[in-house]
Amino acid sequence: MRVLPQLSPENTAFWTGGEHGALMIGHCPDCDASIHPPELICPHCLSRNVAPRQAKGTGTVYSYTVNHQPWTPDMEVPFIIVVVDLDGESGVRLTARLRGLEPDAVAIGLRVRVAFEPVEDVWLPFFESEGDAQ
Repeated sequence: MRVLPQLSPENTAFWTGGEHGALMIGHCPDCDASIHPPELICPHCLSRNVAPRQAKGTGTVYSYTVNHQPWTPDMEVPFIIVVVDLDGESGVRLTARLRGLEPDAVAIGLRVRVAFEPVEDVWLPFFESEGDAQ
């Protein structure tokens, strides 16, 4: 069982950008702030001139956890959740699953890139390794 996000005016670009391979992060052109989670008003300068823009989709693992608890009967474990500092999006960290690595291969500093999984009307971001930890 997976709880999916409810689409709203501020988050639709983020949750549907994956259809085009795009990680969409909020941006305020008035103060050049990157904004995540998505907001309609810039939390830095209070501008309403906030719009999504495509991020590079790469970054560095800031932190991670390995989950061994099957929270539902059909949940495959273990799985890795990472917190990623996104390249080019100052102050933005994105939390998502890391796929394609064994738990003992993940490390802080690992370079990753975003990919997407379609589920109903949203595209869930996850990360894959770009190479070895730095």
